[in-house]
Amino acid sequence: MADQPKADPPHGMEKYDLGGQFDLGALSKEQQEKLNHHKIKTRLSNEKYLREHPEVDCMLSNFLRDVFLQRPEEIREFAAVYFNNPDLPDDIEKSLRDKDEKHYDMKVLRHISHNNNS
Repeated sequence: MADQPKADPPHGMEKYDLGGQFDLGALSKEQQEKLNHHKIKTRLSNEKYLREHPEVDCMLSNFLRDVFLQRPEEIREFAAVYFNNPDLPDDIEKSLRDKDEKHYDMKVLRHISHNNNS
């Protein structure tokens, strides 16, 4: 079975050498298992960090929104200006507050809707 990977990589990650003509044989089975473990641990750590820091998601979402709306010719220059804006922390705080308010409003509306349907 030359087209089957030697070891299953973690979900969503690249397959290893397929054992065919171009097999590099770079990793032993034990090394592949250690690499899998390291990738999973790193992914979990990254996800935990992002959950603990919603400002990162907000900042990136706002940046991408502005990129799509403004379609800058020079994306690197646009990014440099965007991320060096002295008002960025305040803008992110406002966006987070707005998001929390919308979340709260939706929660209230669901509660009202649920009570009206009961």
